[in-house]
Amino acid sequence: MDLQEQLAELRRRMALASERAEAQAAQQAGHARELRAGAVTQLTGLTGGREVATAKGAHLEVERWWAPLSRHGRIDIGALIELPGDLYHAVSEGGARPAEPGAWAFLDTETTGLAGGSGTCAFLIGVGRITPQGFRLRQFFLRDFAEEPSVLEALSEELAGARTLVTYNGRAFDVPLLETRYRMNRARPPFGSLDHVDLLHGARRVWRLRLESCRLQQLEREIIGFEREGDIPGEQIPTAYFDFLRGQGAPWLAQVFEHNALDIVTLACLSAVLPQRFRSPSPGALDHPEELVAMGRWLRSGSRVEEALALFREAAARGLRDELMPRTLWDVASIERKQKRWDAAVAVWSELASFTNAFQAAALTELAKHYEHREKNAAMALEWAAQADALRPDEETRKRVERLRRRAREPRTGRLL
Repeated sequence: MDLQEQLAELRRRMALASERAEAQAAQQAGHARELRAGAVTQLTGLTGGREVATAKGAHLEVERWWAPLSRHGRIDIGALIELPGDLYHAVSEGGARPAEPGAWAFLDTETTGLAGGSGTCAFLIGVGRITPQGFRLRQFFLRDFAEEPSVLEALSEELAGARTLVTYNGRAFDVPLLETRYRMNRARPPFGSLDHVDLLHGARRVWRLRLESCRLQQLEREIIGFEREGDIPGEQIPTAYFDFLRGQGAPWLAQVFEHNALDIVTLACLSAVLPQRFRSPSPGALDHPEELVAMGRWLRSGSRVEEALALFREAAARGLRDELMPRTLWDVASIERKQKRWDAAVAVWSELASFTNAFQAAALTELAKHYEHREKNAAMALEWAAQADALRPDEETRKRVERLRRRAREPRTGRLL
């Protein structure tokens, strides 16, 4: 066989191998499509979803309702429609304009990762709305990444009728992620006209001293009184979606829909509890001493010192944990001092000075200053200053002790009548 015949034989074998590879790839692709179609059909049946067409394509949607007479933990679903229009004004520190409950949209996403950035996609977006007929949830789902333009189009249509967007950590994660996805699809994000209320920040203010964590599911158990059963862990959610794209695990992914639904209805029910703390931060409206302290600190930061003082005093009267009591008493004394109510401040400083705590030395120093400068009693001031110096010596305290000792030795000049 000459060279030309050898080359022809080689080309024939290469063509045959290529045909076999293409046939095998086509067979595998067909099998993958069958698996994907089967997974989509199974997921649609498990979730009760339906295909929805938009100007940008089609996607899967699931709609769920909570009837007005139903409850989520301790919260009456039907009562959500009666919440006041200015509910979010205080918790957002004036960032949310008044809007009726029907104009609020509760949003949460499930994503292919938690890192964010352009490589992360929101494959499931849920939006809850309060209506006279109950609480309605719409979930927009990408059966394939190619359906993202359709999902984003449907989300924009849903948010067009809203005035206030309510999320939990949405300011740092969900909204920036979605804005990125809109821009990558050359579409305008719908969030610019909405007032955004992120309840995570308010939750941390109120409950960070009381609870180990302010994760939404922690609040769901401790505040809302709802206990999930069989919930999929958050770190497994991206894996569940990628398995689905390979035609596997539709029942597992259906758990993600339930997880997302519970997050959103809990977010709505949290609105019946959390913002009220900010609208009416009075002792009778707060359940636990730790909440009183947390809200007192918030009020004090906003220069509402008398309201803060009332909460601090009530918290101390109810019995705070040992690690919170000294700081709270110190805050009480600081407010009383600024208001020039010296007797009240001295009483609290004296209490702080009487037991071992982080503010004991500072309280002793304040007592020394008070008796030196206001009472003009050098002997009493020296007693407090010496205790402060023994407990926590420093240059300033040492100089105060030396000065007071000199004054205490000075003879007093009597008056001639």
